[in-house]
Amino acid sequence: MMFCPASAIAAQSPEGEEFDAGELIMHHLVDSYEWHFADHLTLYLPVIVYSPDLGIKVFSSKVFHDAGAYEGFFLDHGKLRHTDENIRFYDLSITKNVAQILLSLFLMSVIFISMARSYKKRGNQPPKGIAAVFEPIVVYIRDEIAIPNIGPKYEKFMPYLLTLFFYIWFNNLLGLFPGGGNVTGNLAVTGVLALITFFITQFNGNRHYWGHIFNTPGVPWWLKIPLPIMPLVELIGIFTKPFSLMVRLFANITAGHIIILSIISLIFIFKTALMSLVSIPFAIFMNFLELLVALLQAYIFTLLSAIYFGSAVEEHHEESSQEAMDHATV
Repeated sequence: MMFCPASAIAAQSPEGEEFDAGELIMHHLVDSYEWHFADHLTLYLPVIVYSPDLGIKVFSSKVFHDAGAYEGFFLDHGKLRHTDENIRFYDLSITKNVAQILLSLFLMSVIFISMARSYKKRGNQPPKGIAAVFEPIVVYIRDEIAIPNIGPKYEKFMPYLLTLFFYIWFNNLLGLFPGGGNVTGNLAVTGVLALITFFITQFNGNRHYWGHIFNTPGVPWWLKIPLPIMPLVELIGIFTKPFSLMVRLFANITAGHIIILSIISLIFIFKTALMSLVSIPFAIFMNFLELLVALLQAYIFTLLSAIYFGSAVEEHHEESSQEAMDHATV
């Protein structure tokens, strides 16, 4: 889990210097060019830079620790800079978050390709092995999330919903391991996931969806034509939905990391081992709680995405709800 050993924290606060809990927490939350797991166990990741002036440069991030710079490139508060400010470059490096994303995608590929092979081999027989573990989750997402909220057209969105759920869940869990990256606590990552949900919703919106936005039923005409208050409110709602998805996942995951690290930091702030009798058990409890949060946040993001898809493709509330219930019964 993300439980940070006291020795690892102590190593980041050199002897004679005052312990800075804020610096420690930010070090674990932000992205970096190295993957630090524990004392003397660091994976230095490749730095890949493309510059129209210098071409492509590929080197290990270890040079920043050994020499401080490489051909003019150096780190400034975790950001890659060049000594010549006039040189433009594009940072394509494999950072810690990128490496964890690739790891999660690899794990998902291995798991679901093996599941597909198992189904192909066993046919209609009950699943075994890893397929028996993940099949109930897949069925739950189909029967309890997709069908009730999207309706008869749910199959079109199932690949995305399954990918979304397991991608968020896996990265939430990986972030709890020692040295794990804060992928789902990164606004860039959660923002991209929210944008994908946003574009899928808008591109699949039918005439009833757009009609509800620009000609909201049950609203006085003067709130739609002379004073287009309702269309404006509905248009704003289109953009606030993905924004709420982005912020909710980011805030919940980041808050969990901050709480755990803050609890451990109390030992060094009060400079007494007695504090460990309180901090360590509570930190362990918070880690187990974060296991639940990791699953819950993946579920909420997937559920809300399904609800947005359902609102975009439904024809009529009554008809779509009845068809979804009939389909679920079958």
